[in-house]
Amino acid sequence: MKLLILALLPLLASSLTTPFKAELKKTAEQLIRPGYGLLACDESTGTVGARLEGIGVENTYENRATWRELLFTTPNLNKHISGCILFEETLFQDGAVSGKPHVTVLNENGIVPGIKVDMGLKPLIGGGPGETWCSGLDGLFERATDYYKQGARFAKWRTAVRIDTAQGLPTNLAVEEAAHGLARYARICQEAGLVPIVEPEVLIDGTHSMEETAKVQERFITLVYQKMEASGCYLEGTLLKPSMTVSGVDCPNKPKPAEIAQMTVQTLQRCIPPAMPGVTFLSGGISEEDASIYLNEINKIDRKGPWALTFSFSRAQQSSCIKVWGGKKENVEAAQKQLLARTQANSEASKGAYVPGSQPSDEESLYVKDYVY
Repeated sequence: MKLLILALLPLLASSLTTPFKAELKKTAEQLIRPGYGLLACDESTGTVGARLEGIGVENTYENRATWRELLFTTPNLNKHISGCILFEETLFQDGAVSGKPHVTVLNENGIVPGIKVDMGLKPLIGGGPGETWCSGLDGLFERATDYYKQGARFAKWRTAVRIDTAQGLPTNLAVEEAAHGLARYARICQEAGLVPIVEPEVLIDGTHSMEETAKVQERFITLVYQKMEASGCYLEGTLLKPSMTVSGVDCPNKPKPAEIAQMTVQTLQRCIPPAMPGVTFLSGGISEEDASIYLNEINKIDRKGPWALTFSFSRAQQSSCIKVWGGKKENVEAAQKQLLARTQANSEASKGAYVPGSQPSDEESLYVKDYVY
């Protein structure tokens, strides 16, 4: 009987015993301290190049370095931003104007450098139409070790599922594969000293309702934490980066910000362990102002969960900034003021204290169909 019981018990990985354990917890807490959030600058060379070309700037190594340097040298950025997620090129890159490594600039300002470590989404063979899986586990420990040596102290891995009820999406295969990859990534990064930000995105492509999003999100995130437990992850040294619980971009009945906030908090309370210290929401194609408003409403709600609810926005902090800059040296100061305005808006929103419209923003939708980093 004893052997039968043992055979039925789930086979869990050994608990984390890395010497980085205390450091992981400290870094995670530093990233989500009150009033702070993350600036995501981890777009691939092609994606950031498309943004540069959108303002008439050629996609070259020097121009990418110039753009990143503009962001990282923004005066007082460290009053609202605790960490920056970088692409691999950027982690090893020097500023085009100062010649100083980006990592050095961030560290000198008390901003923690992070690194995107996934290798992108690929078609999921055997899955439903358009479903994907996230690549990058092969060689991850060796890469993560090198990133730590270069100064990175946290990592990010994004995987995504799409909703299409008519086509039965997401399939069980897609959700299982996504959760497994996130859990394996998290454990590997912790062994190398990097705090893993776990990003299980539910795409906004489609006509699905907010309630449908909540149902999928609850199923997805719950499974992620089951897989993380089975992988022996140290939850106190991790962070979660989910999408807000919104409707599909083509849904005819758009919920109000307060409704989105209520559903988001309800969904997270149902599936996030209290040991996990913080949630850093992605914007996922929501406009700059809407992202701030939604985050603000979320932080007005009384909740049971002890975790911080803050931001890790990319387009929803950089969109108006890059347009103000326009690739012109004389516009750098104005562009940096615009970036600071949006980070201040999100800092205030992370405390439930943002006044909508009090900071300048780019009101246009940032949604891009089938968006890739």
